[in-house]
Amino acid sequence: MLDLSSVSISGREVLPIVEGGKGVSISTGLTSGAFAAAGAVGTVSVVNADVFNKCNVFGPEFAKKSRTERNDEFIKLSIEGAIEQIKIAYEKSCGKGRIHINALWEMASVERVLECVMEKVKGLVNGITCGAGLPYKLGEIATKYRAFYYPIVSSSRALQILYKRSFNKFKEFLGGIVYEDPWTAGGHIGISNAEDPAKPESPYVRIREIRKTLNSFGLVHIPIIIAGGVWWLSEWQDYINNPEIGAVAFQFGTRPILTKESPVADSWGPKLLNLRKEDILKNKFSPTGMYSSAINNNLLKRLNARLSREFAYSDEKNEDFDTKINFGNRSLFFKKSDESAILGFVADGFSKFMKTPDHTLVLVTPEEGQQILKDQGSCVGCLSYCKFSNWNQKGIDYFDPDPRSFCIQQSLQNVAQGKDLDDSLMFVGSNAYRFAEDPFYLDGNIPTVQQLVDRILTGY
Repeated sequence: MLDLSSVSISGREVLPIVEGGKGVSISTGLTSGAFAAAGAVGTVSVVNADVFNKCNVFGPEFAKKSRTERNDEFIKLSIEGAIEQIKIAYEKSCGKGRIHINALWEMASVERVLECVMEKVKGLVNGITCGAGLPYKLGEIATKYRAFYYPIVSSSRALQILYKRSFNKFKEFLGGIVYEDPWTAGGHIGISNAEDPAKPESPYVRIREIRKTLNSFGLVHIPIIIAGGVWWLSEWQDYINNPEIGAVAFQFGTRPILTKESPVADSWGPKLLNLRKEDILKNKFSPTGMYSSAINNNLLKRLNARLSREFAYSDEKNEDFDTKINFGNRSLFFKKSDESAILGFVADGFSKFMKTPDHTLVLVTPEEGQQILKDQGSCVGCLSYCKFSNWNQKGIDYFDPDPRSFCIQQSLQNVAQGKDLDDSLMFVGSNAYRFAEDPFYLDGNIPTVQQLVDRILTGY
């Protein structure tokens, strides 16, 4: 067993083990309640929780509504689903551990969702974790409902910005800082434009800087929750009982996918248990514009291939774009150096062009183009801003939709239901390939959450 001290999280001494929030119905009341019952911290994702069980948001009846009407009903269903899952988690926790909720700051109507959910579950939720953006109002919302809050950051700079702009006014309920390593975490990751996805930096150095920042604000007691790349705690000995790091806990996002309580263990299990390191891809196809980490399946391979058919163009002939190519009744001008490639793709069946916001176009098959337009038209507005569909919840600053992306909501709904795993988005952390190497999962063993927590405490 590790020399792993309990840590004060959201007003109670608990095991320093936190369930990572996985949106769109993956982190449910069953999983989070089980983590809390094991004396750890369970996390219910309120990112469109169990919407597909309430209503087919991509079905024909929903499609008849206007986009604004679809969005409003979608948010209401999401709130209902979140409340239901929190109640399940509270019941399953048996009064042990802590129950947190997780939200993306860039999800649609996030403030409304958090306010409505917290109003209905008073006393059931101990903390709110939030990332994927800079959640300036998180402290204000959490304090209103006397819940602790846990912003997700990837650098001390982000923490300083948040604290100086907002969190310094709500110090009482700042429960901790989640450091999410941008090179190893799953889902949307915080790699900035100044950082290279292929050149990871030391998490120790970055976490040490976050501790220095916290100490400078007089927040010596605040724990840092390390997220991203955590598999065996024996590999993190240098972070435990280390005065440079201070109070620390560890967040597990990928490993809990394969537990008896997980809603996707049966469908995801065969794929995860045979995953290789090279099967995991950091990519920037998300309609949020952020990097993400996911399994490199047929979906991502198609999106990658689509980029190879992207070309700059001009509506009029000029010095740079002097080569005319006809697409049916439409003529566009391209660089002479691109002519051969374009004609080759057209001959191969990629005869439809779709314009991007960057004054380029991508070539797709007519069938693929039709599906893209259908998916864009079916948008329910799950994000505050969507590159793919041009949805903007503020209703201003119209922009062109981007066919180089995809409908993330529909894709995540599919994998949550165990459908189309090879053609839908499967978020995983960079260590997901270790399922195939870890003896704990030998012969396809799927543990309960309690068994997983017990195993984690051994260091392996």
